[in-house]
Amino acid sequence: MIFSLQGTVQELTPTYAVINVQGVGYYVGISLMTSQTLVLNQQTFLFIQQIIREDAHLLFGFNTRSEKEMFNLLISVNGVGAISALILLSTLSLDEIASAVLSKNSALIQKAKGIGAKTAERIIVDLKDKVQKFSDPAENISAWVDNKIKEEALSALEVLGIPKRMSEKIADKILKQDPSISVEELVKQILKNI
Repeated sequence: MIFSLQGTVQELTPTYAVINVQGVGYYVGISLMTSQTLVLNQQTFLFIQQIIREDAHLLFGFNTRSEKEMFNLLISVNGVGAISALILLSTLSLDEIASAVLSKNSALIQKAKGIGAKTAERIIVDLKDKVQKFSDPAENISAWVDNKIKEEALSALEVLGIPKRMSEKIADKILKQDPSISVEELVKQILKNI
């Protein structure tokens, strides 16, 4: 069983990467969260979850052990496959998934493409006792509000021609310093820092 890979990022897309380990390229499915931490032609280390099926041997890579643990919890839920779990991890942060499960917010879980009401409810029921450690109680209340403000600001910046990837890290930093910032003010601050 492959536990981790260390090598050079040979190919990189938002959904997969090819990690070259001493001349062997491993195709690894990844979330957007992990994709944003990788750099083409640079060394990396990924935690790996290997899934063996009759028709395929699949590798999924994660930047952190926590993300891998959440992935394994999600795929343990009946009806949630590896791709659905990656989409959920690409849509919401670990803390947001944990908060949604603990507060029974199925609408937030359904924001992930391909996850319907029944699956969201199943995730909540199956994982309610298992996601506590991913949740930061101090951030739970404001996480959803912060995310909404951030998304609106990033959308506005995209209209102005500024790529989301460029402005997202700046937005996170500003929101950490001032969680009560307005969308307009956040846009202004990001523009100053680019």
